[in-house]
Amino acid sequence: MTYQFTVPGPPQGKARPRTVRRGRRSTTYTPEKTVEYENAVRKAYRDIYGNGNTIPAKTPTSITIRAYYPIPKVSKAKRARMLSGEIKPTVKPDADNVIKIICDALNPKEEFNGAWRDDAQATDVVFKKRYDETPRVEVTIKGVMPV
Repeated sequence: MTYQFTVPGPPQGKARPRTVRRGRRSTTYTPEKTVEYENAVRKAYRDIYGNGNTIPAKTPTSITIRAYYPIPKVSKAKRARMLSGEIKPTVKPDADNVIKIICDALNPKEEFNGAWRDDAQATDVVFKKRYDETPRVEVTIKGVMPV
């Protein structure tokens, strides 16, 4: 079983939870940009696979994430080197934060059954950062059946 989908727009990383103190009470919340991007990941998955294509619990999975970053304003020569893959993005968001936001978004949540029961099922992760004229994140999830 293989699931492939694309999240349009520049890659985003998972932001740390924020805490607000009011007197003796403190409240922790997830930043709005993180919530919005997780929703965009779920929508991209649901648009293709709906709500019920969940990889069975305890099935080991591999996930490949290809993050295509927007090209900054540079010379034509440098732009061509970026598009060819000769120059790779060393910009934020970090790989681990992009992986985290994608994997967390695919966990079950309220109205979403999830791509898997838990992202702990991911046993193999491949992540690639590249430049492209169309910023996006391409995700491939494969359920690996035990031998």
